[in-house]
Amino acid sequence: MVRSRRRRNDLMGVEAKLFKINDAIEALARGEELVAEELRFHRHIDDDAQRDAAVSEDWQDRSFARDTAADVARFEKALADVSSRRQRLERKRDKLLSHLGDL
Repeated sequence: MVRSRRRRNDLMGVEAKLFKINDAIEALARGEELVAEELRFHRHIDDDAQRDAAVSEDWQDRSFARDTAADVARFEKALADVSSRRQRLERKRDKLLSHLGDL
C-alpha cells in the first residue's frame, strides 16, 4: 500500500513537472518565432544599409550599416539563446517522459 501511494505521488509529481515544462516550451517557441521575425526584419534593413554604404561616400551610410549589422548580430544571438533554452527543456521533458514510463 505504501509503495503504491509513493508511486502515485511520483507519478503526479512527474505529470505536474511535464505540464509546467510543456507550458514553458510553448512560451519559448512563441518567443522564438517573434525573435526570428524581428531578425528577418533587421536582416532586410541591414542588407539595404550595406548596399548603400558600399556605393555611398557618406560617412552616415557607413555608420548606419555598422549599426544595422550590430542589430542583426544581437538578434541572431537572442534567437540562438531562446532556441537553446527551448531545446534544453525539450531534452528535460524527454527524460521525464522516459522516467514516467518506468513508473
